[in-house]
Amino acid sequence: AILLDCNTLNYRYSEINMEGYSIVIGNTNKRRGLADSKYNERRSECERAYGFLKEEAAKDGLEVSSLCELDMEQFEKYSYVLKDDILYRRAKHAISENERTKRAVNAFIHDDVEQFGHLMNESHISLRDDYEVTGYELDTLVNAAWECDGVIGSRMTGAGFGGCTVSIVREDCISSFIKNVGEKYNAKTHLNADFYVVDISDGVCAL
Repeated sequence: AILLDCNTLNYRYSEINMEGYSIVIGNTNKRRGLADSKYNERRSECERAYGFLKEEAAKDGLEVSSLCELDMEQFEKYSYVLKDDILYRRAKHAISENERTKRAVNAFIHDDVEQFGHLMNESHISLRDDYEVTGYELDTLVNAAWECDGVIGSRMTGAGFGGCTVSIVREDCISSFIKNVGEKYNAKTHLNADFYVVDISDGVCAL
């Protein structure tokens, strides 16, 4: 796994020990129709929230050059300036997701794949409730995954409003996972999901 700081392009790698588990990608087969426009909307909302938070933090001598330079403790300290609930929730998602990403590195260091799965679940809830970029199909697929034996984490991936989920599933449960999640998803959406069991490679390297 790669932890990338998009401000500085600094990065670090973390080894992922997935012994006994596999990654299963689920495609909702729901065509994305809102992703581009909603992406611009969410970016604008985060920029507005950042403007208010930056101004308030500066009164304490804290210089903030981007939203995610704040941690959750600092965000809660200054969030009273966000009178708009939507701006509060958008900023909360961005900052809490940044914190979850850092906690994920610690989970990998300690070979704690179950903790990583828990962070995945938290991430989807935040994407659903605070950032509002999931949608009925993605939520249905993730909810069905959460109900299955052997699943330690599941969340949407990509731009949202359709597209795919990613789940960590115990290897002896994969067949039942695909069957049960597929049936539940079809019953509620009348769409057929596609599933792909994938492995993690070493990534980019010099040849």
